[in-house]
Amino acid sequence: MPIYEYRCEQCGERFDKLVPMSQAHVSQRCPSCGAERARKLMSSFAATSASGAGDAGADCAPTGG
Repeated sequence: MPIYEYRCEQCGERFDKLVPMSQAHVSQRCPSCGAERARKLMSSFAATSASGAGDAGADCAPTGG
């Protein structure tokens, strides 16, 4: 089950939630104010890894030998 990141449109609270992929489109309840108007966000990990995919292994290369 993936972890989705949300932001409440009523109070601005950001929160993470484990949600089955089949329910990813369903609005989630904000744990802070209880509103059911949370918007799913693109995680910073997904945004970073998508833009820097070509450099991902550069720091992990073996040295010496």
